[in-house]
Amino acid sequence: MDTTTSPVRRSHGLPPVRLEPWTEDDLGLLRATNAPELMHHLGGPETEEQLLGRHRRYVALSAARPEEGRMFRIVLLPGGEAVGTIGFWERVWQGQCVYETGWTVLGAYQGRGMAAAAAEAVVERARAAGGHRYVHAFPSVGNPPSNGVCRRAGFELRDECDIEYPLGHLMRCNDWRLDLAGTGPARAREAESQARHPGKGGRPASTP
Repeated sequence: MDTTTSPVRRSHGLPPVRLEPWTEDDLGLLRATNAPELMHHLGGPETEEQLLGRHRRYVALSAARPEEGRMFRIVLLPGGEAVGTIGFWERVWQGQCVYETGWTVLGAYQGRGMAAAAAEAVVERARAAGGHRYVHAFPSVGNPPSNGVCRRAGFELRDECDIEYPLGHLMRCNDWRLDLAGTGPARAREAESQARHPGKGGRPASTP
C-alpha cells in the first residue's frame, strides 16, 4: 500500500493542504462526505453497501501501481484535520485512456479554497505517476463551485457532455481537461514570482 504523503501545498492565496493516501481508517470520512447536501449533484447519498464497496475500491487503489491512480484524504494544516477526499483514476474517454479526477470537501470547510489547493496537488501527483497525458474533470453544469475549482487549477473547458453517474442516471457535465505535459498554475505562479524577484526563491511548494 502506498503510504507516501503529498508535499504541502502552499499555492499563493490558497490554504496549506497535504494529500495522504487512503487507508482502511478512512471509512468514517467517506461516510461524512455522503451527506445529502454534498451528494446533491451526484444522484444523492449512497447506501451503506455502496459506501463499503467504494471504500474497498479506494483502499485497493492505494495498493495499485502509481500510474493506475490514487485516492487521498485532504488534510488541512497545521491542525491535521481531514477535510475531504480527492483522487485520480484511469478511464477511457472518447476512445483515449486518460485520468479522471474528482473531489468532495466537507461542508464546514467549503468556500475557503481547499478544493482548489487539493486539485493543484492531485494534478502534480497525476503528473508524477506518468501514466497518461491528460486529466479530466466532469463537474455538473449546475455546480458552479466545482467548475470554479477546475478553472483555478488550470483546467481548460472543452465542452458539455452527458456522464452516466450513478449507474442509470445521466448527468449533464462540463468536460474540463488539463495537459499534464504543460506547466500547471502553481508552477506558473512560482516562475512569475521568481521573475519579479530575481535572486530570490519563490514561495516553497513543500516542506520536509
